[in-house]
Amino acid sequence: MTNIKELNPDESPQAAFGAKVRSARETRQWRQEDLSERMDVSSTHVSAIETGRRPPTLRFARKADRALECGDKFERLWRDLKHGSLLEGFPEFVMHEGRAAEIRLYEVGVVPGLLQTPEYAAALAEGFVKRGAITEEQAGERVALVAERQTAFDRRLPPLVFAVLDESCLRRPVGSPSVMEEQFARLLEFAELPNTVLQVAPFTMGASRPFNLPVTLLTLPDRSLMAYSEAAQRGYLERESTAVLPILTAYHQLQAAAPSPAESLTLISQLRKGIL
Repeated sequence: MTNIKELNPDESPQAAFGAKVRSARETRQWRQEDLSERMDVSSTHVSAIETGRRPPTLRFARKADRALECGDKFERLWRDLKHGSLLEGFPEFVMHEGRAAEIRLYEVGVVPGLLQTPEYAAALAEGFVKRGAITEEQAGERVALVAERQTAFDRRLPPLVFAVLDESCLRRPVGSPSVMEEQFARLLEFAELPNTVLQVAPFTMGASRPFNLPVTLLTLPDRSLMAYSEAAQRGYLERESTAVLPILTAYHQLQAAAPSPAESLTLISQLRKGIL
């Protein structure tokens, strides 16, 4: 009876994860030792995960997916568990973002996560804490997620990243003046990377700006396209080419209408120096 109670999937997200591992294992009529051998972890570790006594890691989730031939089922579950305070749909987007060959993003109001300094990310998260939207622990998870997403730049073949920032991203103060100064410096460093293109869409673009809300386009290794956008309560991934291609066309129009990367860097440098 004790084991049944410990494996109650309604007890917690961690217990639900463990129950699903056990169910997948038993469906194949494997013992814990059989699964541990295929995953190259100890049977004690498998037992602790299945009973919810130990939280799963991303590495464990990926090993479980390979051993149990579940696609990315357990990685998705891990991301839902780890990032429960995030918008529905965002953890799935982050998973695809981490594998993308090309990333095209347009942001309004705040510097996007891939370009944020830790201090800027922390200041944003603290704002949510003060408003009672998330806990201190969840704020820490959000800052850690920013760092996790940025490891994409450390890959052997990092993604090609096109970033267009609305001028509001630069004008809105987040944190102290020193936080903003470091963030401006980070943007200038980002623009110098060999796999990045950074532009600023100034307020003067007016109605010629094709987007009013943030949007991200991903080109996956198989060259398939995906678009991500957010509403107030959840994020949306669009995979249908009939819907994604018009967004890609509009993005190219945005890049063509925005000032050149050189002009954009001049604007960022002037803001950093307090000239504008």
